[in-house]
Amino acid sequence: MKFRISLWAGVGFLVAGLWAVYAMLSTPPALVHGDPIMPLVRLTCPIAIFSFYPISVYWVLIANAATYALVGLMVEGLQRGLHSARS
Repeated sequence: MKFRISLWAGVGFLVAGLWAVYAMLSTPPALVHGDPIMPLVRLTCPIAIFSFYPISVYWVLIANAATYALVGLMVEGLQRGLHSARS
């Protein structure tokens, strides 16, 4: 289970990293409030909800990895609970 939680955290880190690369490569201003892609960014990177505060990219990567790890912990726990209830 620890391996799966670390995979969830790794995916969260990767997702935030890919959004950061997208923001750096696109024409300014990228990923601002009126951008049509922002609902997808906020869905996949929940720390983007606080985008009106200046947050370092490193903290965004860590926060998104932690968020995905918590979601993974809940999903894996529910999955384990449902599996043991069937047996």
